[in-house]
Amino acid sequence: MKSVQPAKPARPAQPAQPGRSERSGRPVPQVRPVRLGPRSLAALALVSAVGVAAFVWPFLAPPASQLSAHAQDAPWLFAGLLVLLVAVVAATISESGLGPKAVALLGVLAATGAALRPIGAGTAGIEPMFFLMVLSGRVLGPGFGFVLGAVTMFSSALLTGGVGPWLPFQMLAMGWFTLGAGLLPGPDRLRGRAESVLLALYGFVAAFAYGTVMNLAGWPFMSTLASSIAFDPQADVTANLARFVAYCLATSLGWDLGRASVTVVLTLTIGPAVLRALRRATRRAAFETPVTFDAPAP
Repeated sequence: MKSVQPAKPARPAQPAQPGRSERSGRPVPQVRPVRLGPRSLAALALVSAVGVAAFVWPFLAPPASQLSAHAQDAPWLFAGLLVLLVAVVAATISESGLGPKAVALLGVLAATGAALRPIGAGTAGIEPMFFLMVLSGRVLGPGFGFVLGAVTMFSSALLTGGVGPWLPFQMLAMGWFTLGAGLLPGPDRLRGRAESVLLALYGFVAAFAYGTVMNLAGWPFMSTLASSIAFDPQADVTANLARFVAYCLATSLGWDLGRASVTVVLTLTIGPAVLRALRRATRRAAFETPVTFDAPAP
């Protein structure tokens, strides 16, 4: 009589490699905590359009316009408007699928970014939070990235006492900064050294772009009598453009170069490890699986 061998326990399925399916090895879409819907895209487009106008209005308003006549009041008006619009975009994106797990991850990353910002206190552009925003936007996508950038800048302003009329502009600019990282090509296929170089190049360019748009936000606050490179409401576009270029070279070039350099160095050195950690946390969080609560046992 043959003895019956006990069945071997089934081997648990191995988790798929990031960005690869289990059988075919083909790249699969990366899980994102927020998928932008039509309403979110419309709200984001609206606030971006208003934000662009808020930044570049000195070059759009003719010298004889009412806006130029109220040049000292316009930045305050745009600052108040941007606060409301950024809040509307954050609420719209949250409504489109920012669940409790995504909110928890948002809180952790925003707190980390806010804690990193005061390390260099802006000295010579040493601001390590920018590299974290680039990597987070890359892994978590443009929708989550925009909210993360705005919330991180707001949290860091509360932490460092940097609350002022410039804060709404910083929130919007950082939202754009992080959103752009989520729009870079190859989120599901590009890995390794090539991805690190791509993110480093983006961080370098975006760091200068951030400094430039923030110069646009603060430049109109300067009085024409205070400096020959200040915004002149009575001058034409060409003259003001020359003043603005001189203003950037004189006030922020060193800081922008330092910020860009720090972002590149951190992205190339510790960036791969941070990317792996973020992707591992994203997979384990299973954002696309709804959270359910079991009823208590009778």
